[in-house]
Amino acid sequence: MTEHAASNVHKEDVLQEHLIQSLIQGQGYERRVGSEKSRAYEGEIHFDKSLAMDRELVVRFLKETQPESWEKLEQHYTASAEDVLFKQLDKALKDRGLLDVLRQGIKIVPGIPFTLCYFRPASGLEPKRMVEYQANILSVMDEVVYSQKNGNRLDVVLFLNGLPVASIEAKNLLTGTTFRHAERQYRQDRSPSGEPLLTFKRGALVHFAIDEDNVSMTTRLQNGKTRFLPFNRGRDGGAGNPDVEGEHRIAYLYSDGDWGSAIFSRSVLIDVIGQFITLEVSGKNEVMIFPRFQQLDAVRKIMAHAKTCGAGKNYLVQHSAGSGKSNTIGWLAHHAINLHDQDDAQVFHTAIIVTDRVVLDRQLQGTVAQFEQTQGVVKKIDGTSRQLKDAIAKGARIIVTTIQKFSTDHLKALSGQGKRNFAVIIDEAHSSQSGKSAQAMTDALTREATSSDDIEDLIAEYQKARGPQSNISFFAFTATPRNVTLERFGVPGPDGLPHPFHLYSMRQAIEEGFILDVLQNYMTYKAYYQLEKTIEDDPELSGRRGQRKVARYANLHATAIGQKVEIIVEHYRRHVMGMLNGQAKAMIVTQSREHALKYYFGVKKYIRENGYQDLKALVAFSGELELDGQTYTEADLNDFSETELPGRFDGFKPDGTPYPESYQILIVAEKYQTGFDQPKLCAMYVDRKLAGLQAVQTLARLNRTRAGKDQTFILDFQNTIEDIQEAFRPFYEATTVEAISDPNMVYDLEGRLYRFGYLDKDEVERFAQTYFKGPLSGADRALLEGLVKQAVARFETDDDEGRQEEFRQLLRSYGRFYAFIAQVMRLEDTDLEKLSAYGNWLSRLLPNREVPPEIEITDDMVRLQAFKVEQKEDGDASLSAGDTQALKAISEFGAKPYTEDEKKELSEIVKAFNDRHGTEFSEADMIRFEQVNREIMDDDMTEMLRNNPPDVVYAAFRDAFFQGAIRMFQRDNEMKNIVLTDAEARDKATRHFFNRAIREARETI
Repeated sequence: MTEHAASNVHKEDVLQEHLIQSLIQGQGYERRVGSEKSRAYEGEIHFDKSLAMDRELVVRFLKETQPESWEKLEQHYTASAEDVLFKQLDKALKDRGLLDVLRQGIKIVPGIPFTLCYFRPASGLEPKRMVEYQANILSVMDEVVYSQKNGNRLDVVLFLNGLPVASIEAKNLLTGTTFRHAERQYRQDRSPSGEPLLTFKRGALVHFAIDEDNVSMTTRLQNGKTRFLPFNRGRDGGAGNPDVEGEHRIAYLYSDGDWGSAIFSRSVLIDVIGQFITLEVSGKNEVMIFPRFQQLDAVRKIMAHAKTCGAGKNYLVQHSAGSGKSNTIGWLAHHAINLHDQDDAQVFHTAIIVTDRVVLDRQLQGTVAQFEQTQGVVKKIDGTSRQLKDAIAKGARIIVTTIQKFSTDHLKALSGQGKRNFAVIIDEAHSSQSGKSAQAMTDALTREATSSDDIEDLIAEYQKARGPQSNISFFAFTATPRNVTLERFGVPGPDGLPHPFHLYSMRQAIEEGFILDVLQNYMTYKAYYQLEKTIEDDPELSGRRGQRKVARYANLHATAIGQKVEIIVEHYRRHVMGMLNGQAKAMIVTQSREHALKYYFGVKKYIRENGYQDLKALVAFSGELELDGQTYTEADLNDFSETELPGRFDGFKPDGTPYPESYQILIVAEKYQTGFDQPKLCAMYVDRKLAGLQAVQTLARLNRTRAGKDQTFILDFQNTIEDIQEAFRPFYEATTVEAISDPNMVYDLEGRLYRFGYLDKDEVERFAQTYFKGPLSGADRALLEGLVKQAVARFETDDDEGRQEEFRQLLRSYGRFYAFIAQVMRLEDTDLEKLSAYGNWLSRLLPNREVPPEIEITDDMVRLQAFKVEQKEDGDASLSAGDTQALKAISEFGAKPYTEDEKKELSEIVKAFNDRHGTEFSEADMIRFEQVNREIMDDDMTEMLRNNPPDVVYAAFRDAFFQGAIRMFQRDNEMKNIVLTDAEARDKATRHFFNRAIREARETI
């Protein structure tokens, strides 16, 4: 290297010149001159500061691609043709923005159309359109003097047909400057005021700050308020970019490589402008969305794979919270319906976006629709299932719906779709895709008429329909995949285990600042209590059940609640209250509704006694709750409806005006622990055991970013730091499984079920012969129920309640595990399908289990002598690179008996029924409601409860439970009258069995 060359390495323009030369030589860019400072300057400057464009290239593009329009313009306006063109173009840019002008073009009186950009056609079947696309002119300028006020200039500007699409400030690490200096330069020295090139919407669509290693970008310059977002590929599971042999780490911007085509290449840049960038408008607020690297990378790689491999493949996309999942789903759907294979055949005819949320995510619907450039492409199914059936039958291009709408009779009549290919995009994929709704969806999209009358053939076809389908590709999105999600949708890696097809990890999101690390300030406390037995050697206090009840008694004691409340409130006032200019919020997470209520009263009392008039608390729990002879509801305590709580807690009405009262602390029991998005939450106080996915989802309420929020606080009275770290480890980087679940366990379960002696293979066979023949008549249903009741009779003669309970749980586990395995692989044993159908009926007809007698701990039995809470651990609980843990494969199937809280609540319900109506119902009578649960808890309801916040799904459960209760008590007038006429008593029972159903849905396979 010469002395001169060596000295040039340390100049700031080295990187920008390398980028420019790479674009010219590798991507077909034309070099233009932005000022006298440009290396290419030879006496002519091509940049027009007042218009912020390259006039010469605009004219050249229009003349070459649209000669007829240009001729008409010259004929109409003669010598002033160019002036008229640029006057109207400038007006359109100011009024509509550059993005719309590039997509829609302009018209000039008397109706002369001009297209400013030709986008790549979906297929090569129209050669003329491909020629037009290739005629787009990409150009680059360096040292662009853009300012009309001073001599300010930008390092690099990229143009499309003479219009500026991206600006770049480049720094050189060898000079001691980084992309952060470039960001600062944009904020401090690149004021957009009065500068067309930098004006939001009117000027460049995106602005990049780069050095050799890192890239960040923004779509709106706002001086000191400008927010840059990372635009990096990720490095070893975290932030940054990987090394590239012989190149800078940011080579993906300007060179093709193992990442695919360069970001600034013709194919990618023009596609981003045409199919990705969007302007979100909310009231007066406008945000230009430019895809972040992992969003763009995911869509491009998935489409490239599908283009080569066709339909019938599965894709798991593990993208962390804060990654813009809704946008990625929207972009993927629009790209999928325009994808053609190497032979120019359409890969997917329809994209169906499904969610298992009961209330369809309106944001997702709106996001997908906003990318629509041809009206009518997107069908939002917010009505009935008949609307869904019509949309599929008529070949709608993009459908957005809930998965539950597939489980209706309307969809059962749909057939003839097997020759059409579907891209099914799943929002928040968990285990729900093994439920009946998922099976109904597959049936609807593959069903063809059959001529076979042989029952075995019919069962084999039914079983085959559960497995992978050649005309359906699944694209599953989630931040926290479960083991079954990985096995269902993951891609086999070199180790033979399933892995996500595309990853944007929690670790990378934290390191890049898209979400906060909620474990950064974690403090744990240990409670110590001393009890005195007032009745020595009371047998009810011995054993584990008695010990748990005593511990609960101590935890609920006013002294215990009071000490914890003092710690919480004082911590909030000292460390949290001043954050976000006094708008910081906190959440107290409790272990039961009774705990939440006592905490609420405790917090209010402490605030009142200490004169903290600047603090107010809210409480959230479901249903009614009786305490000390008085009945409470959330709405009564807060003095407004449950639906108002999120807005009241935030402090602002939907129209943006503030509420007169502000609230700082929200006390919850189950509600708002998932699916609650409140960026002002800065602290969480945990007084309940958390584990696994529940811990991650609960604590993730804190991770939302907001200006001025750079840290969070967690005080935990129940868990250790190690407990929480263990819960987070599987989801911190790429989620993996230790091993693939052994499909042969389905035969283990089958054998265990038959060994109980309740099942008879001949009865199962006779059941199948009727069940699978087609639509069932009333006589068919009576016959099937009679067959199943023979097993019920054998079950009832067994006086071993432990065996009975084990059988109940194993029967349910078999149904779920078989449905899962049958979707992962093609099975060819129809006996398994027969037992699945039979077991589903049997599970609903089995009698209820007995509830163990309640142990009620009172002050007469024990007395709290001493209680104290001491700080135990305090520090940074954050995980580090490589601190991960694989999920375990499915291996255990166990029973879930009544918990202590459930038993106590049941006793209260029985007492309330009897007090209100003068009845003498026992707990055994009330447990008959368990039969209602078994009847309505099919796979759909189970998955609905498993994957939605309780407050979202309660209404659907309540309606199904009410209908089931009426059917059950047809011959029991006393109970039926209460269910029909006493809404308060009915709701208490419904809430109890709803909570039972929620727990079973989430804790069993």
